[in-house]
Amino acid sequence: MPEQAKDQSSNKDAPKVRVVADVMSAPALTATAAETIAQASSRMNDRKVGSIVVVDGDKPIGILTERDLVRFASSGADASVAKVSEWMTADPGTISSSKEVAEAWQSLSEHGYRHIPVVDDEKLVGIVSMRDLMRIAQIRPVEGAFGDVPRGLKGVVVAETAIGDVRGLEGFYHYRQYSAIDLCESRPLEDVWHLLFEGELPTTIAQREAFIDEVRPLRAIPDEVRPLLADIARAGEKFSPLNGMRTAVSLIAAASDCRPLLDIDAQTRRSDAMRIAAVIPTVLTALWRLRQGEEPIDPHPELGYAANYLYMLKGTEPDPQDAQAIEKYLISTIDHGFNASTFTGRVVASTGADMGAAVVAAIGSLSGPLHGGAPSRALDTLDAIGSPDKADAWIRAAVERGERIMGFGHAVYKTDDPRSLMLRGVAEKMGGPLVDFAKQVEHTVIEVLAELKPGRQLYTNVEFYAGVVMELVGMPRDMFTPTFASSRVIGWCANILEQAADNRIIRPSARYIGPRPPEPVPEITG
Repeated sequence: MPEQAKDQSSNKDAPKVRVVADVMSAPALTATAAETIAQASSRMNDRKVGSIVVVDGDKPIGILTERDLVRFASSGADASVAKVSEWMTADPGTISSSKEVAEAWQSLSEHGYRHIPVVDDEKLVGIVSMRDLMRIAQIRPVEGAFGDVPRGLKGVVVAETAIGDVRGLEGFYHYRQYSAIDLCESRPLEDVWHLLFEGELPTTIAQREAFIDEVRPLRAIPDEVRPLLADIARAGEKFSPLNGMRTAVSLIAAASDCRPLLDIDAQTRRSDAMRIAAVIPTVLTALWRLRQGEEPIDPHPELGYAANYLYMLKGTEPDPQDAQAIEKYLISTIDHGFNASTFTGRVVASTGADMGAAVVAAIGSLSGPLHGGAPSRALDTLDAIGSPDKADAWIRAAVERGERIMGFGHAVYKTDDPRSLMLRGVAEKMGGPLVDFAKQVEHTVIEVLAELKPGRQLYTNVEFYAGVVMELVGMPRDMFTPTFASSRVIGWCANILEQAADNRIIRPSARYIGPRPPEPVPEITG
Protein backbone atom coordinates (compact mmCIF):
# COMPACT_ATOMS: atom_id res chain seq x y z
CA MET A 1 0.00 0.00 0.00
CA PRO A 2 1.36 3.50 -0.82
CA GLU A 3 2.68 5.43 2.21
CA GLN A 4 0.03 8.12 1.96
CA ALA A 5 -2.73 5.54 1.94
CA LYS A 6 -1.18 3.87 5.03
CA ASP A 7 -1.13 7.18 6.86
CA GLN A 8 -4.77 7.78 6.06
CA SER A 9 -5.87 4.34 7.20
CA SER A 10 -3.93 4.55 10.47
CA ASN A 11 -5.94 7.56 11.65
CA LYS A 12 -9.53 6.42 12.00
CA ASP A 13 -10.73 9.88 12.96
CA ALA A 14 -9.32 11.58 9.88
CA PRO A 15 -11.59 11.97 6.86
CA LYS A 16 -10.87 9.50 4.10
CA VAL A 17 -8.86 11.11 1.30
CA ARG A 18 -8.93 8.85 -1.72
CA VAL A 19 -5.76 8.29 -3.67
CA VAL A 20 -5.26 6.99 -7.18
CA ALA A 21 -4.57 3.48 -5.86
CA ASP A 22 -8.15 3.39 -4.54
CA VAL A 23 -9.79 4.02 -7.89
CA MET A 24 -7.40 2.88 -10.62
CA SER A 25 -8.02 -0.16 -12.79
CA ALA A 26 -5.31 -2.79 -12.38
CA PRO A 27 -3.70 -4.43 -14.14
CA ALA A 28 -3.85 -2.06 -17.10
CA LEU A 29 -4.48 -3.51 -20.53
CA THR A 30 -1.20 -3.36 -22.48
CA ALA A 31 0.20 -3.76 -25.98
CA THR A 32 3.63 -3.54 -27.56
CA ALA A 33 4.58 -0.96 -30.16
CA ALA A 34 5.12 -3.70 -32.74
CA GLU A 35 1.58 -5.08 -32.53
CA THR A 36 -0.99 -4.16 -35.15
CA ILE A 37 -3.94 -1.83 -34.63
CA ALA A 38 -6.25 -4.81 -35.24
CA GLN A 39 -4.66 -6.80 -32.40
CA ALA A 40 -4.76 -3.90 -29.95
CA SER A 41 -8.31 -2.77 -30.77
CA SER A 42 -9.57 -6.35 -30.54
CA ARG A 43 -8.30 -6.63 -26.96
CA MET A 44 -9.83 -3.23 -26.13
CA ASN A 45 -13.18 -4.44 -27.44
CA ASP A 46 -12.93 -7.69 -25.49
CA ARG A 47 -12.19 -5.85 -22.25
CA LYS A 48 -14.64 -3.03 -23.09
CA VAL A 49 -12.09 -0.34 -22.26
CA GLY A 50 -11.29 2.96 -23.94
CA SER A 51 -7.51 2.71 -23.99
CA ILE A 52 -4.54 0.39 -24.05
CA VAL A 53 -1.12 1.29 -22.65
CA VAL A 54 1.84 0.68 -24.94
CA VAL A 55 4.78 -0.71 -22.98
CA ASP A 56 8.41 -1.58 -23.38
CA GLY A 57 8.79 -4.21 -20.69
CA ASP A 58 7.09 -2.67 -17.65
CA LYS A 59 7.65 0.92 -18.76
CA PRO A 60 4.83 2.81 -20.57
CA ILE A 61 6.00 4.46 -23.78
CA GLY A 62 2.64 5.39 -25.27
CA ILE A 63 -1.12 5.06 -25.07
CA LEU A 64 -3.66 4.13 -27.75
CA THR A 65 -7.14 5.49 -27.05
CA GLU A 66 -10.55 5.48 -28.69
CA ARG A 67 -9.71 8.94 -30.03
CA ASP A 68 -6.62 7.55 -31.75
CA LEU A 69 -8.74 4.77 -33.24
CA VAL A 70 -11.24 7.30 -34.61
CA ARG A 71 -8.33 9.16 -36.20
CA PHE A 72 -7.04 5.85 -37.58
CA ALA A 73 -10.45 4.87 -38.97
CA SER A 74 -10.74 8.17 -40.86
CA SER A 75 -7.37 7.50 -42.53
CA GLY A 76 -8.60 4.40 -44.33
CA ALA A 77 -5.44 2.47 -43.42
CA ASP A 78 -5.41 -1.31 -43.03
CA ALA A 79 -5.73 -2.26 -39.34
CA SER A 80 -4.11 -5.63 -39.93
CA VAL A 81 -0.94 -3.93 -41.19
CA ALA A 82 -0.71 -0.59 -39.37
CA LYS A 83 1.42 -0.70 -36.22
CA VAL A 84 0.43 0.59 -32.81
CA SER A 85 3.62 2.67 -32.78
CA GLU A 86 2.35 4.66 -35.78
CA TRP A 87 -0.92 5.76 -34.14
CA MET A 88 -0.31 5.79 -30.40
CA THR A 89 0.17 8.97 -28.36
CA ALA A 90 3.82 8.75 -27.39
CA ASP A 91 5.22 9.62 -23.95
CA PRO A 92 1.85 9.93 -22.23
CA GLY A 93 1.39 11.84 -19.00
CA THR A 94 1.47 9.55 -15.95
CA ILE A 95 0.58 9.77 -12.28
CA SER A 96 1.71 7.98 -9.13
CA SER A 97 -0.67 5.67 -7.29
CA SER A 98 -0.07 7.62 -4.07
CA LYS A 99 -1.37 10.91 -5.46
CA GLU A 100 -4.74 12.17 -4.30
CA VAL A 101 -7.65 11.58 -6.66
CA ALA A 102 -8.05 15.36 -6.90
CA GLU A 103 -4.66 15.58 -8.63
CA ALA A 104 -5.67 12.95 -11.17
CA TRP A 105 -8.91 14.83 -11.84
CA GLN A 106 -7.04 18.08 -12.31
CA SER A 107 -4.48 16.52 -14.63
CA LEU A 108 -7.13 14.90 -16.81
CA SER A 109 -9.14 18.13 -17.00
CA GLU A 110 -6.20 20.43 -17.74
CA HIS A 111 -4.74 18.26 -20.49
CA GLY A 112 -7.98 17.07 -22.05
CA TYR A 113 -7.05 13.42 -21.39
CA ARG A 114 -9.52 10.68 -20.55
CA HIS A 115 -6.98 8.09 -19.36
CA ILE A 116 -3.66 8.35 -17.48
CA PRO A 117 -1.30 5.42 -16.85
CA VAL A 118 -0.42 4.94 -13.17
CA VAL A 119 3.32 4.49 -12.71
CA ASP A 120 5.38 3.76 -9.57
CA ASP A 121 9.19 3.59 -9.87
CA GLU A 122 8.90 3.67 -13.69
CA LYS A 123 6.73 0.55 -13.60
CA LEU A 124 3.15 0.47 -14.91
CA VAL A 125 0.82 -0.53 -12.06
CA GLY A 126 -2.60 0.48 -13.45
CA ILE A 127 -4.61 3.09 -15.29
CA VAL A 128 -7.10 5.71 -14.12
CA SER A 129 -9.81 7.19 -16.33
CA MET A 130 -12.47 9.87 -16.17
CA ARG A 131 -15.00 7.07 -15.76
CA ASP A 132 -13.19 5.84 -12.63
CA LEU A 133 -13.17 9.34 -11.17
CA MET A 134 -16.79 10.03 -12.00
CA ARG A 135 -17.87 6.95 -10.05
CA ILE A 136 -16.20 8.43 -6.99
CA ALA A 137 -17.60 11.89 -7.72
CA GLN A 138 -21.12 10.50 -7.62
CA ILE A 139 -20.79 9.28 -4.02
CA ARG A 140 -18.29 11.75 -2.55
CA PRO A 141 -19.71 14.80 -0.72
CA VAL A 142 -19.10 18.18 -2.27
CA GLU A 143 -16.48 19.22 0.29
CA GLY A 144 -12.88 19.17 -0.83
CA ALA A 145 -11.52 18.48 -4.25
CA PHE A 146 -14.74 17.64 -5.99
CA GLY A 147 -16.28 20.92 -4.91
CA ASP A 148 -13.39 22.90 -6.37
CA VAL A 149 -14.17 22.87 -10.06
CA PRO A 150 -13.43 25.59 -12.61
CA ARG A 151 -15.99 28.34 -13.06
CA GLY A 152 -18.38 27.46 -15.84
CA LEU A 153 -17.39 23.76 -15.44
CA LYS A 154 -14.66 24.27 -18.04
CA GLY A 155 -12.83 21.00 -18.62
CA VAL A 156 -15.05 19.03 -16.23
CA VAL A 157 -16.48 15.82 -17.68
CA VAL A 158 -20.13 15.55 -16.61
CA ALA A 159 -21.33 12.63 -18.73
CA GLU A 160 -20.35 10.06 -21.31
CA THR A 161 -21.63 10.27 -24.87
CA ALA A 162 -21.35 8.24 -28.06
CA ILE A 163 -22.74 11.05 -30.22
CA GLY A 164 -19.57 13.05 -30.87
CA ASP A 165 -16.62 14.94 -29.46
CA VAL A 166 -14.48 18.02 -30.02
CA ARG A 167 -10.68 17.89 -29.84
CA GLY A 168 -9.78 21.55 -29.59
CA LEU A 169 -6.00 21.21 -29.55
CA GLU A 170 -6.11 19.26 -32.82
CA GLY A 171 -8.80 21.34 -34.54
CA PHE A 172 -10.95 18.25 -35.07
CA TYR A 173 -14.49 17.21 -34.19
CA HIS A 174 -16.60 14.23 -35.14
CA TYR A 175 -20.12 12.83 -35.17
CA ARG A 176 -19.86 9.32 -33.78
CA GLN A 177 -16.86 7.75 -35.57
CA TYR A 178 -16.82 10.08 -38.60
CA SER A 179 -15.12 13.43 -39.13
CA ALA A 180 -17.89 16.04 -39.20
CA ILE A 181 -16.14 17.88 -42.02
CA ASP A 182 -15.88 14.69 -44.08
CA LEU A 183 -19.63 14.26 -43.64
CA CYS A 184 -20.20 17.85 -44.80
CA GLU A 185 -18.32 17.07 -47.99
CA SER A 186 -19.78 13.66 -48.75
CA ARG A 187 -23.29 13.18 -47.34
CA PRO A 188 -26.65 15.01 -47.34
CA LEU A 189 -28.01 16.29 -44.03
CA GLU A 190 -30.62 13.55 -43.79
CA ASP A 191 -27.86 10.92 -43.70
CA VAL A 192 -26.15 12.71 -40.81
CA TRP A 193 -29.48 12.98 -39.00
CA HIS A 194 -29.85 9.21 -39.45
CA LEU A 195 -26.34 8.73 -38.05
CA LEU A 196 -27.08 10.69 -34.88
CA PHE A 197 -30.46 9.08 -34.23
CA GLU A 198 -29.78 5.52 -35.38
CA GLY A 199 -26.06 5.20 -34.66
CA GLU A 200 -25.08 4.48 -38.25
CA LEU A 201 -25.07 6.04 -41.70
CA PRO A 202 -27.48 4.73 -44.33
CA THR A 203 -25.66 2.15 -46.41
CA THR A 204 -28.13 1.95 -49.31
CA ILE A 205 -30.26 4.39 -51.28
CA ALA A 206 -33.34 2.49 -50.08
CA GLN A 207 -32.35 3.03 -46.44
CA ARG A 208 -31.81 6.73 -47.08
CA GLU A 209 -35.14 7.11 -48.87
CA ALA A 210 -36.99 5.27 -46.09
CA PHE A 211 -35.67 7.77 -43.56
CA ILE A 212 -36.56 10.75 -45.78
CA ASP A 213 -40.06 9.29 -46.26
CA GLU A 214 -40.40 9.14 -42.47
CA VAL A 215 -39.32 12.78 -42.10
CA ARG A 216 -41.41 14.26 -44.92
CA PRO A 217 -44.90 14.20 -43.29
CA LEU A 218 -43.47 15.35 -39.95
CA ARG A 219 -42.48 18.74 -41.45
CA ALA A 220 -46.08 19.97 -41.35
CA ILE A 221 -47.13 22.30 -38.52
CA PRO A 222 -49.99 20.77 -36.46
CA ASP A 223 -53.40 22.18 -37.33
CA GLU A 224 -53.96 23.27 -33.71
CA VAL A 225 -50.81 25.43 -33.80
CA ARG A 226 -50.86 26.91 -37.31
CA PRO A 227 -53.53 29.62 -36.60
CA LEU A 228 -51.54 30.81 -33.56
CA LEU A 229 -48.32 31.53 -35.42
CA ALA A 230 -49.47 34.94 -36.67
CA ASP A 231 -49.98 36.16 -33.11
CA ILE A 232 -46.56 34.86 -32.10
CA ALA A 233 -44.94 36.61 -35.08
CA ARG A 234 -46.62 39.93 -34.22
CA ALA A 235 -45.65 39.85 -30.54
CA GLY A 236 -43.14 42.47 -29.41
CA GLU A 237 -41.76 45.58 -31.01
CA LYS A 238 -38.56 43.81 -32.06
CA PHE A 239 -39.31 40.34 -33.35
CA SER A 240 -36.91 37.50 -32.59
CA PRO A 241 -37.53 34.34 -34.66
CA LEU A 242 -35.71 32.32 -32.01
CA ASN A 243 -38.03 33.56 -29.26
CA GLY A 244 -41.00 32.86 -31.48
CA MET A 245 -39.72 29.36 -32.13
CA ARG A 246 -39.41 28.79 -28.38
CA THR A 247 -43.10 29.58 -27.93
CA ALA A 248 -44.15 27.55 -30.98
CA VAL A 249 -42.24 24.44 -29.86
CA SER A 250 -44.06 24.53 -26.52
CA LEU A 251 -47.36 24.62 -28.37
CA ILE A 252 -46.34 21.85 -30.77
CA ALA A 253 -45.24 19.62 -27.90
CA ALA A 254 -48.58 20.17 -26.19
CA ALA A 255 -50.55 19.58 -29.40
CA SER A 256 -48.54 16.41 -30.06
CA ASP A 257 -49.19 15.09 -26.55
CA CYS A 258 -45.51 14.86 -25.68
CA ARG A 259 -45.32 13.05 -22.35
CA PRO A 260 -42.51 13.01 -19.79
CA LEU A 261 -39.49 11.12 -21.06
CA LEU A 262 -39.53 9.12 -17.85
CA ASP A 263 -42.99 7.72 -18.63
CA ILE A 264 -42.54 6.58 -22.24
CA ASP A 265 -40.56 3.92 -24.05
CA ALA A 266 -37.60 4.44 -26.36
CA GLN A 267 -39.67 4.26 -29.55
CA THR A 268 -42.11 6.92 -28.34
CA ARG A 269 -39.21 9.16 -27.29
CA ARG A 270 -37.70 8.77 -30.77
CA SER A 271 -41.04 9.63 -32.40
CA ASP A 272 -41.30 12.81 -30.35
CA ALA A 273 -37.73 13.74 -31.28
CA MET A 274 -38.32 13.13 -34.98
CA ARG A 275 -41.48 15.26 -34.98
CA ILE A 276 -39.87 18.24 -33.27
CA ALA A 277 -36.63 18.11 -35.29
CA ALA A 278 -38.56 17.85 -38.57
CA VAL A 279 -41.00 20.71 -37.93
CA ILE A 280 -38.51 23.34 -36.69
CA PRO A 281 -37.49 24.62 -40.18
CA THR A 282 -41.15 24.98 -41.13
CA VAL A 283 -41.92 26.90 -37.95
CA LEU A 284 -38.95 29.25 -38.31
CA THR A 285 -39.64 30.17 -41.91
CA ALA A 286 -43.39 30.55 -41.26
CA LEU A 287 -42.76 32.94 -38.37
CA TRP A 288 -40.34 34.99 -40.44
CA ARG A 289 -42.72 35.32 -43.39
CA LEU A 290 -45.66 36.19 -41.13
CA ARG A 291 -43.64 38.95 -39.51
CA GLN A 292 -42.91 40.35 -42.99
CA GLY A 293 -46.62 40.31 -43.81
CA GLU A 294 -46.34 37.29 -46.12
CA GLU A 295 -48.09 33.94 -46.02
CA PRO A 296 -46.13 30.86 -44.85
CA ILE A 297 -45.08 28.37 -47.48
CA ASP A 298 -45.69 24.66 -46.99
CA PRO A 299 -42.73 22.28 -47.26
CA HIS A 300 -41.79 21.13 -50.77
CA PRO A 301 -42.17 17.33 -50.83
CA GLU A 302 -39.39 16.81 -53.36
CA LEU A 303 -36.69 19.04 -51.87
CA GLY A 304 -34.02 18.01 -49.41
CA TYR A 305 -33.61 19.58 -45.98
CA ALA A 306 -31.47 22.62 -46.89
CA ALA A 307 -33.13 23.36 -50.25
CA ASN A 308 -36.55 23.08 -48.64
CA TYR A 309 -35.50 25.49 -45.89
CA LEU A 310 -34.51 28.15 -48.43
CA TYR A 311 -37.66 27.46 -50.46
CA MET A 312 -39.95 27.97 -47.44
CA LEU A 313 -38.06 31.16 -46.54
CA LYS A 314 -38.01 32.81 -49.97
CA GLY A 315 -40.87 31.19 -51.89
CA THR A 316 -38.79 30.02 -54.84
CA GLU A 317 -36.65 26.94 -55.38
CA PRO A 318 -33.05 27.91 -54.55
CA ASP A 319 -30.04 27.83 -56.79
CA PRO A 320 -28.36 24.41 -56.27
CA GLN A 321 -25.08 26.11 -55.26
CA ASP A 322 -26.88 28.11 -52.58
CA ALA A 323 -28.66 25.03 -51.28
CA GLN A 324 -25.42 23.08 -51.15
CA ALA A 325 -23.66 25.92 -49.32
CA ILE A 326 -26.37 26.11 -46.65
CA GLU A 327 -26.50 22.33 -46.35
CA LYS A 328 -22.77 22.19 -45.56
CA TYR A 329 -23.23 24.88 -42.93
CA LEU A 330 -26.19 23.06 -41.39
CA ILE A 331 -24.35 19.74 -41.25
CA SER A 332 -21.34 21.42 -39.64
CA THR A 333 -23.49 22.77 -36.80
CA ILE A 334 -25.68 19.76 -35.98
CA ASP A 335 -23.64 18.93 -32.89
CA HIS A 336 -20.52 20.23 -31.20
CA GLY A 337 -19.71 18.53 -27.92
CA PHE A 338 -21.26 19.57 -24.62
CA ASN A 339 -21.90 23.18 -25.60
CA ALA A 340 -24.18 25.31 -23.43
CA SER A 341 -27.44 24.54 -25.24
CA THR A 342 -26.79 20.80 -25.54
CA PHE A 343 -25.92 20.62 -21.86
CA THR A 344 -29.04 22.62 -20.99
CA GLY A 345 -31.22 20.22 -22.97
CA ARG A 346 -29.69 17.23 -21.22
CA VAL A 347 -30.14 18.81 -17.78
CA VAL A 348 -33.85 19.27 -18.43
CA ALA A 349 -34.14 15.79 -19.95
CA SER A 350 -32.47 14.34 -16.84
CA THR A 351 -35.46 15.50 -14.76
CA GLY A 352 -37.73 13.30 -16.87
CA ALA A 353 -39.43 16.28 -18.55
CA ASP A 354 -40.92 15.87 -22.02
CA MET A 355 -39.00 16.27 -25.29
CA GLY A 356 -40.54 19.67 -25.99
CA ALA A 357 -39.50 21.08 -22.62
CA ALA A 358 -35.91 19.95 -23.10
CA VAL A 359 -35.71 21.46 -26.61
CA VAL A 360 -37.30 24.73 -25.46
CA ALA A 361 -34.67 25.00 -22.72
CA ALA A 362 -31.91 24.42 -25.27
CA ILE A 363 -33.36 27.14 -27.51
CA GLY A 364 -33.28 29.56 -24.59
CA SER A 365 -29.61 28.80 -24.02
CA LEU A 366 -28.78 29.24 -27.71
CA SER A 367 -30.44 32.66 -27.77
CA GLY A 368 -27.58 34.16 -25.74
CA PRO A 369 -25.14 36.23 -27.86
CA LEU A 370 -22.16 34.35 -26.40
CA HIS A 371 -23.49 31.08 -27.81
CA GLY A 372 -25.48 31.30 -31.02
CA GLY A 373 -25.70 34.98 -31.82
CA ALA A 374 -22.35 35.74 -33.44
CA PRO A 375 -22.79 35.13 -37.23
CA SER A 376 -24.65 38.38 -37.82
CA ARG A 377 -22.38 40.20 -35.36
CA ALA A 378 -19.34 39.10 -37.34
CA LEU A 379 -20.88 40.72 -40.42
CA ASP A 380 -21.63 43.81 -38.37
CA THR A 381 -17.86 44.04 -37.82
CA LEU A 382 -17.27 43.97 -41.59
CA ASP A 383 -19.92 46.67 -42.01
CA ALA A 384 -18.26 48.81 -39.33
CA ILE A 385 -14.85 48.52 -40.99
CA GLY A 386 -16.42 49.50 -44.30
CA SER A 387 -13.59 48.93 -46.76
CA PRO A 388 -10.29 47.05 -46.97
CA ASP A 389 -8.14 50.17 -46.57
CA LYS A 390 -9.71 50.88 -43.15
CA ALA A 391 -9.26 47.35 -41.75
CA ASP A 392 -5.88 47.81 -40.04
CA ALA A 393 -6.75 51.05 -38.23
CA TRP A 394 -10.19 49.86 -37.15
CA ILE A 395 -8.90 46.55 -35.77
CA ARG A 396 -5.99 48.20 -33.96
CA ALA A 397 -8.33 50.64 -32.26
CA ALA A 398 -10.73 47.85 -31.26
CA VAL A 399 -7.92 45.72 -29.79
CA GLU A 400 -6.45 48.68 -27.89
CA ARG A 401 -9.90 49.43 -26.41
CA GLY A 402 -10.08 45.82 -25.24
CA GLU A 403 -13.14 45.09 -27.37
CA ARG A 404 -14.03 41.60 -28.44
CA ILE A 405 -13.81 41.02 -32.21
CA MET A 406 -16.78 38.85 -33.07
CA GLY A 407 -16.06 35.79 -35.19
CA PHE A 408 -12.63 35.22 -33.67
CA GLY A 409 -11.62 32.90 -30.85
CA HIS A 410 -13.34 29.85 -29.42
CA ALA A 411 -13.72 28.36 -25.96
CA VAL A 412 -12.47 24.96 -27.16
CA TYR A 413 -10.35 25.38 -30.29
CA LYS A 414 -6.77 26.51 -29.76
CA THR A 415 -6.04 26.30 -33.47
CA ASP A 416 -8.08 26.75 -36.66
CA ASP A 417 -11.77 25.93 -36.22
CA PRO A 418 -12.33 23.17 -38.82
CA ARG A 419 -15.81 24.50 -39.51
CA SER A 420 -14.38 27.91 -40.37
CA LEU A 421 -11.85 26.37 -42.76
CA MET A 422 -14.59 24.39 -44.50
CA LEU A 423 -16.92 27.40 -44.78
CA ARG A 424 -14.09 29.59 -46.05
CA GLY A 425 -13.74 27.09 -48.88
CA VAL A 426 -17.49 27.24 -49.52
CA ALA A 427 -17.33 31.05 -49.62
CA GLU A 428 -14.33 31.03 -51.96
CA LYS A 429 -16.25 28.86 -54.43
CA MET A 430 -19.12 31.34 -54.35
CA GLY A 431 -16.69 34.25 -54.77
CA GLY A 432 -17.27 37.98 -54.84
CA PRO A 433 -16.07 41.18 -53.13
CA LEU A 434 -17.49 40.23 -49.74
CA VAL A 435 -15.39 37.06 -49.66
CA ASP A 436 -12.22 38.94 -50.60
CA PHE A 437 -12.96 41.56 -47.94
CA ALA A 438 -13.61 38.92 -45.27
CA LYS A 439 -10.34 37.15 -46.05
CA GLN A 440 -8.41 40.40 -45.80
CA VAL A 441 -10.02 41.24 -42.44
CA GLU A 442 -9.23 37.75 -41.18
CA HIS A 443 -5.58 38.16 -42.18
CA THR A 444 -5.38 41.63 -40.63
CA VAL A 445 -6.94 40.58 -37.31
CA ILE A 446 -4.43 37.75 -36.94
CA GLU A 447 -1.51 40.04 -37.82
CA VAL A 448 -2.59 42.83 -35.46
CA LEU A 449 -3.16 40.43 -32.59
CA ALA A 450 0.24 38.86 -33.14
CA GLU A 451 1.78 42.33 -32.86
CA LEU A 452 -0.27 43.83 -30.04
CA LYS A 453 -1.05 40.66 -28.08
CA PRO A 454 1.97 38.40 -28.63
CA GLY A 455 1.36 34.84 -27.54
CA ARG A 456 -2.40 35.22 -27.77
CA GLN A 457 -3.42 33.32 -30.88
CA LEU A 458 -6.98 33.82 -32.07
CA TYR A 459 -8.37 32.16 -35.17
CA THR A 460 -11.64 32.63 -37.00
CA ASN A 461 -14.45 30.54 -35.58
CA VAL A 462 -17.45 29.09 -37.38
CA GLU A 463 -19.51 32.29 -37.07
CA PHE A 464 -17.17 34.43 -39.20
CA TYR A 465 -17.49 32.60 -42.51
CA ALA A 466 -20.96 31.29 -41.65
CA GLY A 467 -22.11 34.90 -41.73
CA VAL A 468 -20.40 35.44 -45.08
CA VAL A 469 -21.97 32.32 -46.61
CA MET A 470 -25.47 33.15 -45.36
CA GLU A 471 -25.15 36.72 -46.61
CA LEU A 472 -24.16 35.42 -50.05
CA VAL A 473 -27.27 33.23 -50.32
CA GLY A 474 -29.51 36.14 -49.28
CA MET A 475 -30.38 34.95 -45.79
CA PRO A 476 -31.86 37.77 -43.66
CA ARG A 477 -29.46 38.52 -40.82
CA ASP A 478 -32.16 38.09 -38.20
CA MET A 479 -32.42 34.49 -39.43
CA PHE A 480 -28.72 33.61 -39.02
CA THR A 481 -28.97 32.24 -35.49
CA PRO A 482 -32.39 30.62 -36.08
CA THR A 483 -30.87 28.84 -39.08
CA PHE A 484 -28.16 27.56 -36.77
CA ALA A 485 -30.92 26.29 -34.48
CA SER A 486 -32.74 24.56 -37.34
CA SER A 487 -29.94 21.99 -37.57
CA ARG A 488 -28.68 22.03 -33.98
CA VAL A 489 -32.11 20.77 -32.87
CA ILE A 490 -31.14 17.41 -34.39
CA GLY A 491 -28.09 17.26 -32.15
CA TRP A 492 -30.11 18.38 -29.13
CA CYS A 493 -32.67 15.65 -29.73
CA ALA A 494 -29.98 13.00 -30.17
CA ASN A 495 -28.44 14.04 -26.86
CA ILE A 496 -31.82 14.09 -25.13
CA LEU A 497 -32.53 10.57 -26.38
CA GLU A 498 -29.12 9.43 -25.14
CA GLN A 499 -29.71 11.03 -21.74
CA ALA A 500 -33.14 9.43 -21.38
CA ALA A 501 -31.84 5.99 -22.35
CA ASP A 502 -29.50 5.82 -19.32
CA ASN A 503 -30.68 8.61 -17.08
CA ARG A 504 -29.47 10.05 -13.83
CA ILE A 505 -30.67 13.47 -12.77
CA ILE A 506 -28.03 16.15 -13.25
CA ARG A 507 -27.94 17.93 -9.93
CA PRO A 508 -24.64 19.70 -9.15
CA SER A 509 -23.95 21.77 -6.05
CA ALA A 510 -22.83 25.33 -5.39
CA ARG A 511 -20.50 26.70 -2.72
CA TYR A 512 -22.32 29.13 -0.44
CA ILE A 513 -20.36 32.40 0.02
CA GLY A 514 -22.98 34.60 1.69
CA PRO A 515 -23.25 35.81 5.31
CA ARG A 516 -22.44 33.13 7.87
CA PRO A 517 -25.62 31.40 9.09
CA PRO A 518 -27.50 31.04 11.29
CA GLU A 519 -28.16 34.56 12.45
CA PRO A 520 -31.19 35.55 14.51
CA VAL A 521 -34.06 36.92 12.46
CA PRO A 522 -34.28 40.65 13.29
CA GLU A 523 -37.41 42.24 14.63
CA ILE A 524 -39.14 44.66 12.31
CA THR A 525 -39.25 48.26 13.53
CA GLY A 526 -41.22 51.39 12.77
